[in-house]
Amino acid sequence: MTALARPTNGRMIGGVCAALARRFGTSATTMRVIFVVSCLLPGPQFLLYIALWVLLTSESKARQAW
Repeated sequence: MTALARPTNGRMIGGVCAALARRFGTSATTMRVIFVVSCLLPGPQFLLYIALWVLLTSESKARQAW
């Protein structure tokens, strides 16, 4: 597994689904479908997405830190 950082390439809105897909070894499309389907269920999925968007560093900033 890789570090959890929003990628600079392959992101749609914030790159959260792409980051999670890269972390867990799935495709970004699969992760996006899972997220959209989960939004049909009651719960704080959208708020969690926004929180991860704010909290996860961008891949370019993570590279600069190293």
